[in-house]
Amino acid sequence: MAGSDPFSLESIRNSLIRQEDTIIFSLIERAKYPLNPQLYDSRCSIFPGIAGSLLENFVKETEAIQAKFGRYQSPEENPFFPDNLPDSLVPPQSHPQVLHPGAASININKTIWDIYINKLLPLFASEGHDENYMCISACDLECLQALSRRIHYGKFVAEVKFKDAPEEYSPAIHAKDRDALMKLLTFESVEEMVKKRVEKKAKVFGQEVTLNNDDCNGKFKIDPSVLPRLYGEWVMPLTKHVEVEYLLRRLD
Repeated sequence: MAGSDPFSLESIRNSLIRQEDTIIFSLIERAKYPLNPQLYDSRCSIFPGIAGSLLENFVKETEAIQAKFGRYQSPEENPFFPDNLPDSLVPPQSHPQVLHPGAASININKTIWDIYINKLLPLFASEGHDENYMCISACDLECLQALSRRIHYGKFVAEVKFKDAPEEYSPAIHAKDRDALMKLLTFESVEEMVKKRVEKKAKVFGQEVTLNNDDCNGKFKIDPSVLPRLYGEWVMPLTKHVEVEYLLRRLD
């Protein structure tokens, strides 16, 4: 049973399914606000005295506070600005050593940041600006951290898969064969099921509910078609990329 082994493949899958909910709800919250492109432009003149974009500054400052209280002691958390973190004020937490030490060197948050701002946001945030910068920055950070956690969870997925069948993965790891590892990690039928599930969840979680109708009349807080595209084009491919990078370090 998954309850008896918190790091079984079943428990990992259950965690990934729960993380779908977090991602969808965070996107729905962000969709309340227009795009506000000034927030992401490091050259924007409306924020004098600030180096970098307003969102970069917000995330750096927030991560620094969270680091002081131990957020990044967890192997599930990966900062967007790791060079900007102060020491933790709280004692080290006793997280079980599940991952190979090489996992600590895997952080693709720069890629996640770029995809979120330049590709994902324009798909569901309406054009325009309302200057609600603080609330929007907080929503963006929630979205970014949820996506980062989900994608970097590939480290745990890879560890469990390796332990379940080391004889399948070891030859490709020794050969540093990324293509072979990617083939071993790819299950198209499962990926299609995930895309259908997140689209259905987006329809359920994001429907506009009224007391006068039994259904949402096709109105949603976020276009449900964004979710299967998000997962199909970015979340699942990047997760497998993390898995491959982890496996390549697994036998070091």
